[in-house]
Amino acid sequence: MNRTERLYAIAEELRAAGPSGRTGAWLAQRLEVSTRTIKRDIDALLQAGLPLWAQAGPGGGYVLDGATSLPPLNVTGAEAAAIAVALAALPALPFAADARTALSKVLAAMSPAERERAEAIAGRLWLRVPDRPPRPAVARALDEAVRRRQVVVLRYAGQDGSVTERAVEPAALAATGGHWYLLAWCRLRQGPRWFRTDRIVAAHLTAEPAPEHDAATLFGTPPEDARPVRLR
Repeated sequence: MNRTERLYAIAEELRAAGPSGRTGAWLAQRLEVSTRTIKRDIDALLQAGLPLWAQAGPGGGYVLDGATSLPPLNVTGAEAAAIAVALAALPALPFAADARTALSKVLAAMSPAERERAEAIAGRLWLRVPDRPPRPAVARALDEAVRRRQVVVLRYAGQDGSVTERAVEPAALAATGGHWYLLAWCRLRQGPRWFRTDRIVAAHLTAEPAPEHDAATLFGTPPEDARPVRLR
């Protein structure tokens, strides 16, 4: 989540909380950032003219005037890709036809550049339909690694139980055979690897940009039960 998205999320959380408000600690836990980051974001919202104030007392926090609203944000590529993933993962979802119509409207309203970004992100997400294997605790870090194309350091348990630490360059996520996998170029093994995510003990997302890897070129034809997500 970038800062613009986080500012919008803070405003929406405060709006939903109403007059009771939210504490900085609650917002920090909710958005997975530090309380210092929340304080800076609150200051930025104040400077932008958002009418909010601090509420004193044991249960005090930040309160937003419910009568106000922020201008709507443009839909990002990641948001449009998330809608496409949800539709692909739940083909029998109620109002599926309406949801697909909504996605078409979202795509039509996006800028060409952001729409291309949505296509690129969606193409890096492979899943089996309609099966939905469980996601591991490290899923968020892996999602961000694929979305941002950044190197991620894994502690990975092999079949024999031995754990190795390795930096990998993410290419795609795939759900197949009842398991989730991270498809990546492994710097330790100097080759492409399928990492079963339930064997990833820990995952640390670095700030290092990863070289661009096309999953189809690196790994070949996707499995029959795990095709790339398509927006159209």
